[in-house]
Amino acid sequence: MAKPNYQFEKRRKELDKKAKKAEKLRLKAEAARNPAVETPADAASEPGQS
Repeated sequence: MAKPNYQFEKRRKELDKKAKKAEKLRLKAEAARNPAVETPADAASEPGQS
């Protein structure tokens, strides 16, 4: 039986975490660049403002 390759699993996990963080930063920067576009959560949290 083959031994598990823990280094590969660790590297894959680190790459996934890095990609997720980059995606969050990209979305945050995009939202800051386009403040006119509201998400449904923003619209629900501030009723009365348009």
